[in-house]
Amino acid sequence: MSSTGEGDTPTVEQPTEEVKATEEPKKVNEKKKPKAPKEKKPKQAKTASHPPYFLMIKEALLALNEKGGSSPYAIAKYMEEKQKAVLPENFRKILAVQLKNSAAKGKLVKVRASYKLSEAGKKEKAASKEKKPTAEKKQRPIKRKAVSVHRCYCSED
Repeated sequence: MSSTGEGDTPTVEQPTEEVKATEEPKKVNEKKKPKAPKEKKPKQAKTASHPPYFLMIKEALLALNEKGGSSPYAIAKYMEEKQKAVLPENFRKILAVQLKNSAAKGKLVKVRASYKLSEAGKKEKAASKEKKPTAEKKQRPIKRKAVSVHRCYCSED
């Protein structure tokens, strides 16, 4: 049947392209040169045109003067009224972080979902406004009476 001889001898193709493909990446790796480090320019810190967040928070808390503390929303609203021109667009997010950090440091006290100034925060305000030297009062040592109590739990036989 096979007079032409096409089906008698199968031809085997050799993968010459695959061998070349695997050799090329090795050559590329050898040609790569290490990059020279770029010179870094010293960055200048951006100075904010608004006062520090804690001072703005303190101002808002004192102005709002709520007994149970002021909510972050009320603080942000007050700050926006007073400092709208100089505050960044994302100041509400930054305010939330600052409130959390100030509460962790003890400058603010968190009451439920509100914040109010702690005693330390109030003292910082007074110290910053009044820089007068205060006379230190000498503390008298506390005298305690020595009381000796003798209890006997002996059983009398």
